[in-house]
Amino acid sequence: MEGQELIIHSGQAPISLTTRDLVAMGFRHRKTLLISFFAVLLATAITAEILPRYEAHTQILVHRERVDPVVSSQAGNPVIVMDTVSEEEMNSEAELLKSDDLIRSVVLTLGLEKQNSKKWFFFRRTPEEALAKAVAQLKGGLRVEPLPKTSIVRVTLPSGNPREAALILDTLDHLYLQKHKELHNPAGQFAFFDAQVKQSGDALAAAEAKLTAFPAINGTPNPMLARDIALQKVNEFNYALGQSRADLAETQKRLEALQQMKGTTDPRLLAQQRTAEDGSGKDMKSKLLDLEIRRSDMASKYQADYPPLVELEREIAITKGTLSTNKPMNDVTTDRNPTYQWINDEIVKDKAQITGDSARITELEAVIAQNMETVRKLDTANIELLDLTRTAKIAEDNFSLYSKKREEARISSELDATQLTNVVIQEKPSVPVYPAQSGWLFALIGSVLALTVSAATVFIKERMDVSFRTPVEVETILNLPVLAAVPGQNGNGFHGNGHGRKTLPADLMRESG
Repeated sequence: MEGQELIIHSGQAPISLTTRDLVAMGFRHRKTLLISFFAVLLATAITAEILPRYEAHTQILVHRERVDPVVSSQAGNPVIVMDTVSEEEMNSEAELLKSDDLIRSVVLTLGLEKQNSKKWFFFRRTPEEALAKAVAQLKGGLRVEPLPKTSIVRVTLPSGNPREAALILDTLDHLYLQKHKELHNPAGQFAFFDAQVKQSGDALAAAEAKLTAFPAINGTPNPMLARDIALQKVNEFNYALGQSRADLAETQKRLEALQQMKGTTDPRLLAQQRTAEDGSGKDMKSKLLDLEIRRSDMASKYQADYPPLVELEREIAITKGTLSTNKPMNDVTTDRNPTYQWINDEIVKDKAQITGDSARITELEAVIAQNMETVRKLDTANIELLDLTRTAKIAEDNFSLYSKKREEARISSELDATQLTNVVIQEKPSVPVYPAQSGWLFALIGSVLALTVSAATVFIKERMDVSFRTPVEVETILNLPVLAAVPGQNGNGFHGNGHGRKTLPADLMRESG
């Protein structure tokens, strides 16, 4: 029936498409095609406009022209000289360039945080939030990469403002060199070693003053030598003491022997014996008188216990007894026994020798004790001298060491002041003139992307449409002959949904008629 729209839905089946079908598909969905194409093209243009178009870059060379001494208390510094820079050192320098501390210094120096502190409607960032946002943005856009098989670190910063990018990289280079020096040569080394030199110098002066005053205090400049001399004298005195004790023992034994001999020796010897008759008292009296005269003479010279005097007293007593008894008497004449006299003389000498030996032994013991006390004092003084010498040597070594370290720190500080560091700016940043990406390249990419997206959109929309558009589709999909086709009334010459005309199989046409 004319004016009636019949729509038959059926399942999708593979249909072979020709170039004509593809073109017809584009004409059927031309509105969708145009919208998709220009939308993608516009999005590409906006993206190209928003993305940074310029890239400023700088290059930093890490080299081995200077080896900084390691700060230590040792006299020598371990110096490691290598011809190449290790991968770890390159990565360390790269991480230093990306550190938050360095990026924050760049942001504060250039005032980049002010760009993020603007008020949007009712929202306004605090200074801390603006600073953190600026640091995050700069760190996110900064590309730091060690170039393979080189000692160069390349730093790239994309930006829409070429002058700002170059200024940021120039500031980054300047602050990076300062940061590198701070990390590898901490400040205050020279002041520290200068203070240590003054302190060790004072300690050395004090130790030398004590060493100078030592001889006056202890009485000898060399206690060890004096101790050895004293010990030698002690050995000599010990030898003399041993000899004296041996002599004393010998003399005591000799005295004992002499005393035994004295007990068995007669003090006098018989010189003459004569027997007198009775009436010879006259001779006896003369003899008694002579004896008394001799006694008187000896008594005036010797003590009463003198042996000859004692013997004379005994003879006088015998003579007096003989005269009193009026008996015949024997005239006996005796004389001193020289052996007895020698024994007495030797006994006297030995006693004197014993007294002398005892006194000498006592004196030697006192001298030995005094010398041993001197040795002990000298030992203490020697220990004190060794301690003073050791202290002075340590103070001298410390003074020499810290003087050397102070000079090294001074040289290092001077080298830092003249920018003689282990990193140099090989390529300074410059203002880029040409954009990093060509506009024609973005146009080409946008055109290809727009064609691809729009074609895909049309194809998807075509596949989602399940209506029949041509008799061929009906015969192909339903495998039924088409008897007639009803024209559409949508201004395109056919009745339908604006995509063409709808068809029915022959049997359905008969039923509907």
